Amino acid sequence: MKKQRESQCTQKTISLLSPLGTIQVSGCENGVHTIQILMDVAPAERSSGAPLSCVVNDSPAETSPELQRCVEWLQAYFSEPQTAGSLPLPAFHHPALQGDAFTSRVLHVLLKDVKFGETVSYKRLAEMAGNPRAVRAVGGAMRRNPVPLLIPCHRVISSSGQSGPYMSGKGDHLKQWLLTHERQRGEG
Repeated sequence: MKKQRESQCTQKTISLLSPLGTIQVSGCENGVHTIQILMDVAPAERSSGAPLSCVVNDSPAETSPELQRCVEWLQAYFSEPQTAGSLPLPAFHHPALQGDAFTSRVLHVLLKDVKFGETVSYKRLAEMAGNPRAVRAVGGAMRRNPVPLLIPCHRVISSSGQSGPYMSGKGDHLKQWLLTHERQRGEG
């Protein structure tokens, strides 16, 4: 039944240019389905003095209010990150974020309880989600997060204080950039 409803969505994709490279946001009238960070900019090209903007690169003629809300949130996050927390988040319309499965619970707890500029360990997040022994499952939930940046899986670190993998280890430099961005810009 869920798959049938999902297939009835008419998804549109907006492409944004950001300090992380190209970000693609896909969604329908019901909400955002996915955010993909394409990693098309080499880390060396990310200079700390570059303007922190996020501009629409390619957009369908008509976008849903939820996709537009997502774009506005992302633009605020990169240019004035301390204001992003006061903006409304778009609705989510992805199966991983529906229902009461552990992945959904972990992602919602992360969204609600780990604020801008903060970090949380995988172990602590498992405890917060109600299952202290599910540390590995929390890691799996982070890997399955369909809307990174909005649900801040980059804020989840290992108990040792190491940042841990991001985007299956291919985006570790992005995780470091995001954490630094939040620490530096959150003070303003």
